[in-house]
Formats: sequence, C-alpha cells, structure tokens
Amino acid sequence: MSTTHLSDRPATTPGDTSFFGHPKMLASLFSVEMWERFSFYGMQGILLYYMYFTAVQGGLEIEQGLAASLVGAYGGGVYLSTILGAWLADRLFGSERVLFGSAVLIMAGHIALALVPGIPGLIAGLVLVGVGSGGLKANATALVGTLYGEKDERRDAGFSIFYMGINAGALIGPLVTGWLQESQGFHWGFGAAAVGMALGLGIYAMGRKKLPEAAHHVPNPLPAAQRTRYGLIFLGIAAVVAVLLATGAVNAENLAMSMAYAAIGASVLYFGLIFSSRKVTGTERKRVVAFIPLYIASAAFWALFQQQFTFIAVYSEEKLDRNLFGWEMPAAWVQSINPVFIIIFAGVMAALWTRLGNKQPGSALKFSIGLFVMGLAFLAFIPLAGSGKTPLLALVGILFLFTLAELFLSPIGLSVTTKLAPQAFHTQMVALFFLSVSLGTTLAGILSGLYNPADELPYFIGIGGTAMVLAVGLAAASPAIKKLMAGIR
Repeated sequence: MSTTHLSDRPATTPGDTSFFGHPKMLASLFSVEMWERFSFYGMQGILLYYMYFTAVQGGLEIEQGLAASLVGAYGGGVYLSTILGAWLADRLFGSERVLFGSAVLIMAGHIALALVPGIPGLIAGLVLVGVGSGGLKANATALVGTLYGEKDERRDAGFSIFYMGINAGALIGPLVTGWLQESQGFHWGFGAAAVGMALGLGIYAMGRKKLPEAAHHVPNPLPAAQRTRYGLIFLGIAAVVAVLLATGAVNAENLAMSMAYAAIGASVLYFGLIFSSRKVTGTERKRVVAFIPLYIASAAFWALFQQQFTFIAVYSEEKLDRNLFGWEMPAAWVQSINPVFIIIFAGVMAALWTRLGNKQPGSALKFSIGLFVMGLAFLAFIPLAGSGKTPLLALVGILFLFTLAELFLSPIGLSVTTKLAPQAFHTQMVALFFLSVSLGTTLAGILSGLYNPADELPYFIGIGGTAMVLAVGLAAASPAIKKLMAGIR
C-alpha cells in the first residue's frame, strides 16, 4: 500500500485562485468549520452559566470556581482529543472520513445537551462534542495545509481566511444561544447549536464526492498485522481511565489538573515518537526542534486567551455594565466581541502578509508579538480594578487586544505547524499544535480560580507580566529558531 503523504498529492491544480485568489477547496473547508464553530462557541458561550447558575435560573448549581475549572478541563479535552482524530486519519481512515464522522458526533452531543436534563445530559453532551470537535479540528486544518505548496506565499493568508470562517461561526453562535438562553432557557440554546451543526454537516455531505482523491488518502497506513495490538492498547487506555474515574482518583475537583498532566504527557510522547522515527529526515528533525519553543509560547498564549470562557465569562456576568439604553445585553454576547474583530481584521492581516511576501516577520517573531500583546491585554485590566462596574467599552478595548494577539499567533501557528511537519507525521503534527492549545485551555480554567475580586492586581500583573517576559525571550531566540527551520519562515 502506498505511503505517499498528503502534502505530496496536491488537492488543487497549480495556480488555482478561484476563491478570492485562493484554491476552490478552501471554500468547502471554510463552510464546514464555520458551522462547527457556530455550534461549538454557541454552546460554550452559555456552558459556564448552565453549570453554576441556580436551579431557579435553569442551571445545575455547581460551585462557580469548580465550574470554571471544569470548563477549562473540557476545553482542554477537546484539543487533547485531536491526537486521536489525527492518528485515525494518518493511520486508518484518512482526514476526510474522520472529519465527517466527527461532525456526526458533534451533532449528537448537542442533541444530548438539548434533550437530556441534568448532569447525565451534561456529561454525555460534552464527551460527544469534545471527541467530535477534536477529530474535526485537526483534520480540517490538515486539509487546508494540503492546498498550498511549502513555499507558497499565500499560505499564511489562506489560513487567515480560513480563520475568518471559523470566527464567523464563533460570532453568530453566542448571539443566538445567548438570546435563546435568556428568553427560552438553556436547552433551547443547546438545541440551536445542534441545528447549526446539522446545517454544516448537510452542506459538507453534499460536496464530499467532489473532494479529490488526496483528501481520502491515508498517509501512513497501519499494517493489518498491527491492528490487533493497537486495538488492545486503546482498550487498555480506556480501562485505565475507567478505573481512575470509578475509584475517584480522577474526580471533578482534580479533573483540570489531570487533563493538564495528560496534555503534557501526550506531548512528550508525541515529540519522542517523531524524533525516534526512522521516517523522519535530519532536516525534518531540526524543524521539529524549532517547533518546541513555539509549542511553549502557544500554550502560554492560550492560557490567557481562553480565559474568555472562564474568568471573563464570570467577569461579564458579575462586574460588567451591560446596560444599553435601558436594555441589559445577555452576558454570553460578550463572547461575540472577539469574533467581530477577527472578521474585520483577519482579511486586513491576510492582505498584509500577502503584500509583504518574503519581507514579513518570521513565524517565531509573530508568535512573540502575539504573546506580548496578550500579556498587555491583562495589564489593561489594572485601571479597572476595584469596586464599581466596568464600562462595556473598556472591555471591548481589551478584547480588541485579545484579537490582535490572536491574529499574530493562532492562524500563523496552524500554518507554520503544517510547514514544519515531517511528511510521515503531517496530521499528527497538527495535533501537537492543538495539544499546546489543550494545555493552555486547561490552564485557563485552573488560573481563573486564582482570581480574587477583592484583590485583583496580583492576578493581572502576575499573568500579564509573565506572558510579556516569555514573549521577550522568544523574540531573542527567534534568529536561532529561524536557522533550525531550514528555509521555512
């Protein structure tokens, strides 16, 4: 069976510029990811409130700090599950089939949240959505990477356009679910997320047969003789997890920390697997070394950025002045501010990178700028500390800094990961990037528990200052990182 890698089998013809100067297939992937993000962020926009609101308010009355850590653990679990989706794509089914199956799981999870009341519905829904979203994310991103050659200067711009599609869904989702949650109840909001995913799945299903053969290709097929062994390994892992949960060794209180350890362990395992593989060339191995500081910077960035769903969600409900001309805006709508800015500025950034061409900053320097601005965003909370309500416009300004930081790091991270990936570990390298997001997202839940409304300054200074110090260190190391990249920017 052929082991030719996806990146060696272009999905589009050279010079394809039919979608705003980019390959036609970008439009299809743009669509499915947009509707998946509509459902995901629509659900996540009201998830924390569902967990800690009182029963009278329609919630589950989970303690607020614990609920925030569980949201972080859930988000970390979504990105942690990308390694399973990536492995299934690279070794068994190919990216396209895994993407389709994952979309079905996501829809089923939202249906469970909408129709099954209480803790059972919460657990079933989050597990299905978490596993499905992990499988979809790694593979949609990997397929975007196949649309461009290694040195195609449109690559970063293409990922920025793809990222704009993600944020179109992220914008609309919380607006719809937040309004339904306040007017009809939480389960109506979750139901809207299910409808959104069904739309995305239907649109994608109609175009599946038009995808090129490369989309169905299995880059590194698992030999039939090894399938039983791997099946036993997966059963063993599932048994260990079941025992840990059944004995209480892993419970609601320590789930977030357990998830962080799992992300770190999985990352170390993956790096070791890549470095020890005979299929990885010397040049590819150097590029993976260059990826390590970017992984660390990414984890630090997401530990701050993903607090939109933990610290900032609570802050928006309790401290933000949401009064607009006598009408109080739903707290979940704050989650749509960042996507608005993304939609406005993603195209601007894409055009900027295209215009600069080979004069644009290298990936490591872009990461450094993004992490620095992210730290600055938390320092911007300092003038707002103390008693009294925070003006909505002030938080909008802070979330603009979140957006600016995100545009320097997140789409660039997706792009540089596909460029640095060894051929035999293409989708799994993307999963490594999402493992950094998993770790950061889990830390966002843990860190939010350190916030003390009565003494806010240590939190803002500690978190913001640490991020800025790491950013300066990464900028200083960028020439050495560029050298290890061996010609990749």
